Amino acid sequence: MARFRIHCIAWLLLFGIPAWAQTSAPSPAAAPASAGVATRAIETEILIARADTDERLAMSAIARAGAPDPTLPLAASLELIARSVDARLHQFSPTQLRLLPIMRLESLDRHWHFDARRYARWREAMTLATAPYAADVAELARRRTAWQLTRSQSPGLPDVLLSRIDTLIALLTRAEQALAVPLETQVVLGTRANALESRLRSGQAAVGDAIAYIDRRLLVVEAPPLWQLSPGLAATPAASGNAISTGLRIETDFAAAYNHAHFSNQVATRALQYMSLPLLLLLWYRSRKAAPGMLDAGAARVLGRPWSTWLLLCMLVSLAFEPDAPVLTRQFAMLIALVPVLRLLPPQSRRLLDIWPYAATALFVLSGIGVIFLGNSLAYRLYMLVLGTVALATTAWMLWRAQTRGHRARTGRLGRVLRGAAWLAALLFATAVVSNAIGNVSLGEMLTDAVIDSAYLGLLLFVGISVVLTLLHQALGRPGVQRFTLAHTQSPSILHLLTRLAIGAAGIGWVLYAMDSFRVLRPIYRVLHTVLSHEFGIGDFSLSLGHVLVFVVAIVVASWASRITRLILQHILESRALFARGIGNSIASLASYAVLLLGIVVALSAAGLKGSQLALLFGALGVGIGFGLQNVVNNFVSGLILMFERPIQPGDVVEIGTTQGSVRDIGMRATRIRTFDGADVVVPNGTLLSERLTNWTLLDRSRRIEIKVGVAYGSDPKQLIALLTRCAEQTTGIVDTPPPAAFFEGFGSSTLDFSVRAWTQDYDHWLVIRSTLATYIHDALNAAHIVIPFPQQDVHVRSWPDADEDAIALRTQRHQGDV
Repeated sequence: MARFRIHCIAWLLLFGIPAWAQTSAPSPAAAPASAGVATRAIETEILIARADTDERLAMSAIARAGAPDPTLPLAASLELIARSVDARLHQFSPTQLRLLPIMRLESLDRHWHFDARRYARWREAMTLATAPYAADVAELARRRTAWQLTRSQSPGLPDVLLSRIDTLIALLTRAEQALAVPLETQVVLGTRANALESRLRSGQAAVGDAIAYIDRRLLVVEAPPLWQLSPGLAATPAASGNAISTGLRIETDFAAAYNHAHFSNQVATRALQYMSLPLLLLLWYRSRKAAPGMLDAGAARVLGRPWSTWLLLCMLVSLAFEPDAPVLTRQFAMLIALVPVLRLLPPQSRRLLDIWPYAATALFVLSGIGVIFLGNSLAYRLYMLVLGTVALATTAWMLWRAQTRGHRARTGRLGRVLRGAAWLAALLFATAVVSNAIGNVSLGEMLTDAVIDSAYLGLLLFVGISVVLTLLHQALGRPGVQRFTLAHTQSPSILHLLTRLAIGAAGIGWVLYAMDSFRVLRPIYRVLHTVLSHEFGIGDFSLSLGHVLVFVVAIVVASWASRITRLILQHILESRALFARGIGNSIASLASYAVLLLGIVVALSAAGLKGSQLALLFGALGVGIGFGLQNVVNNFVSGLILMFERPIQPGDVVEIGTTQGSVRDIGMRATRIRTFDGADVVVPNGTLLSERLTNWTLLDRSRRIEIKVGVAYGSDPKQLIALLTRCAEQTTGIVDTPPPAAFFEGFGSSTLDFSVRAWTQDYDHWLVIRSTLATYIHDALNAAHIVIPFPQQDVHVRSWPDADEDAIALRTQRHQGDV
């Protein structure tokens, strides 16, 4: 009976624990074993060695069973999560959930999501704790069966070996019996976890259904108009106070539990917040020593108010890294940022925004005060009506103020956008007031809160981006950072890129927040999830639009990461001079290719392709390469050869065919050459290897300069050689080694031919140096009265025809008469 119980627990663990844990970690000892492998008798040759191994396994299992059960602390954690789940599960029925304010439902949804995250973390810990026990019991059962088969199928073994087998079987059985107690406890705990997960999903679904129900009824009149209200509809002050205190207690407990959870995003948030404070204080200290006029007004305001800057950055980091934080915590963080936001407004914002930041802040504070009236539906409705009216009047007054004073917001692209947003806000406030008055309270409350919250978040992000960009500009301008070549040469590009990224991230965050505030994010998400998750199956291969989107995004990110990797490595390796010329560029290029290739593999895996499908894809790609992509592969391989052999490098002056210029970039498929006329010529990498290539600057930047000179007959050759040599030695840019030299090359038709040859190490300016040398030679020849003759040619006439002689004589007489 005991053995039957052990077997039942073993099979329950083998098939039950993976069902609720969903994932399992294999035990190193039992990794090779599998329940699906048939158990065979042990061969006699390895029987003794196998007996020793299995004995160690049994002793290890007995020791594990005697050690404290690692799941005991997990039981207390599970009980804590269960109390939180059960308390909220029984707090409201599905009907009562539909009567709660949307703010309370959003808070409940966040609380359910928080418990789901805690349960997922608990489940991972449970899997790691129970996996060794499950693996051991399965391996013990398999090995015990193998020894029993060996015992029954080998009766002719010596008595010593038979006794050894019997002892080992008994030891394995005892190990299984020892593991039965902790295994039974773990199975019971897993059953409780399964039941808790079911309740957790039920609670999440109930809150989600209630939110969807309220969203569907935003255009439904659910209360009588204001003129038909009676005082009896209002709740008593005691009931209102109890509801408010209960709500605050629930939110406070949730915030306390959330702060003690220590999730990875919370740890990252706290680390960034704590590390930013000393850096800000250091910048503030150094800014005090800066000379007057070195900092502009915006930088002086940010660096001179470190505590306000730190509080604002803490709030921004919290919003970015903890989007699932409790509503109370998020509202408290945004309230803390009220003063820093107003203190850190850019000086030039007053000309564009006028008093809008102060009005948005005041309306946000008034909206937060409305939480006090949540327990009294009538009081909360009247308060939101008054708030919407005040917001409408404030917006209309600011539009009138901008119109009458000719404010800057009336002109320019940004001014037109702000004016349009103000008119839209006024229209929404008017709609909210009318909806509240006629009885569509939910729509009126939603529009009022959504416009105010979205406007304040826009102000907060505007100031936050200004502060972050100011800090980045100051950080990149520090002397210690400017020592790096990348920061020194690419500071404008880095700031431009970071500005675009910050504005894009802030824009996306604001849009998502506004969509959630206006109650359209969840419906849009459901629709997109349905569309993107719909799969199209072709045999064993399935694909969805979501997979395609993930693939495209992963490829874009991989391409961007590849370019950034190449840029950073190029500047680091070339500036440090750690390698020979060209090696740094090759390392940077190969690293970028590796990042891109890794990104492609990750993109294919993220798109849902499995290992077998990837093999099929690469096989099809190989066939395609064999038929139609030979040139592409040839150029790619040629590019790799260029990277390793380095016959050319960026900056080299090369000549291939009729093209001569400077190498700008060696890409995956082709190399870009910039000609001296300013044209960019794209040359395939295969052409660079297959055709004759001349590299003028492969080993150094030296270039020989030669100028040919012809002088009149009668000139002294020795004087010419000395003169030409002296001119070359006096020319700036001509090196002494090898020394300049002049040569008498021969006798021309009308000149004595000489040449002067000299070397320069400044290849980029060799034409200027050659021109200077030619000018010196011309001046020196004139000073020495040495003539450079015109080309001459003597013509000897042997005979003239008679008619030509008469015509020549007549023409000669006329010429003499004219003279």
